Amino acid sequence: MSSPPGFAPVVRPVADGEWDAWNAIDPHAFGGEEPPERVEFWNRILEADRCIGAYEGNEPVGSAAAFSFAMTVPGGASVPVAGISAVGVLPTHRRRGVLRALMRHQLDGLHENGEAVAALTASEPAIYGRFGYGLATWRMSLRIARTAAVLPAEPAAPAGLRLRLADPAAALDTCVKVYEELLGTRAGLMPRSGAWKERVPLDPPGDREGASPLRCVLAEVDGQVRGYAYYATVVDWDATGPTGTTLVREAIAADPAVRLALWRYLFDLDLMTTIKVDNLPLDDELLFQLADPRAAVPSFRDALFIRLVEVGKALEARTYSAPVDVVLDVADPFCPWNTGRWRLSGDAAGARCERTADAAELRLGAQEFGSLYLDGVSPAALAAAGRISELRPGALAELGRACAPLQLPWMSFGF
Repeated sequence: MSSPPGFAPVVRPVADGEWDAWNAIDPHAFGGEEPPERVEFWNRILEADRCIGAYEGNEPVGSAAAFSFAMTVPGGASVPVAGISAVGVLPTHRRRGVLRALMRHQLDGLHENGEAVAALTASEPAIYGRFGYGLATWRMSLRIARTAAVLPAEPAAPAGLRLRLADPAAALDTCVKVYEELLGTRAGLMPRSGAWKERVPLDPPGDREGASPLRCVLAEVDGQVRGYAYYATVVDWDATGPTGTTLVREAIAADPAVRLALWRYLFDLDLMTTIKVDNLPLDDELLFQLADPRAAVPSFRDALFIRLVEVGKALEARTYSAPVDVVLDVADPFCPWNTGRWRLSGDAAGARCERTADAAELRLGAQEFGSLYLDGVSPAALAAAGRISELRPGALAELGRACAPLQLPWMSFGF
């Protein structure tokens, strides 16, 4: 039943006895059913006190949740981040202000709690810009022809390297320890604590689409696990012979030589002619290790969207590649407490961002701040797109130098 004219949803936390109806919103909103293994996983990771619903009477018609994450920001610090998820509205209640009411309630709550940064992945990116979320990271997928892919001889595999197959579930804690060595090295990375360690290797049979069960290969150096890869294979044949595909979910190692050894293994599996990998940073070294770059066909899509809930606090939580001292004129109608002029000053040692009455030197909105926060989008690109205005000559270049990343940011798992 559609809501009546003048309908105003009431947004509040989900109460005991309402969880079945709240959970039922997601399949209606997204048009599909999740495998039972994935449903069970999501039910375990939900933080009940951070789940809200939009209600018509006692019936939930919209949902949203937040996860308590930490995220690496430029400079290597880890900052608290609210990971926004499970946002949906029943199809009977679309275009009734339900989503806006959910976003209003959620961002007001983060503001009251002093949480400076929110992040999400978007099923429909155009929706979230009006609430101040800006595209901050991209993900790269590669389809690689094995016969044309030649990997370099250097760096050579470490002495004492041994590869061995392991059960993904049994090796889970070991793989998480390897992954955690990367934290602090690249903006956008988040720990996989608690049940989140199960997110990447989750392997419901209903999701395999003809592929094998997930497999795990460990790379050991002198008896210590220094890298791992999760992958599956799809066996196929045509008149010319085998045409199988290796589906690489993740290949992780802090040591580039160990990671290259893992890729050599993945590229050399018998009966496979194609390698597909779905989530890499845009500057991943594999793209530059192929002797023939045309062996890999890349595709790109949006990944993480960032919202600065508290501009000053968020910009002070990270550092900057070069000295910067600029006055930013912020327009943020959805979170008006951010609107106004802020002086950002800092360098690689630290930063301050405080309100000021000084003349503005750059003008931008909340969405642009979100895009810039992890240094995955350049200020010059946003200015060329008409989304940043330079009011003092040289201010744009100064901010650009300060936000020049050593590595591009990367979101390593979805939520």
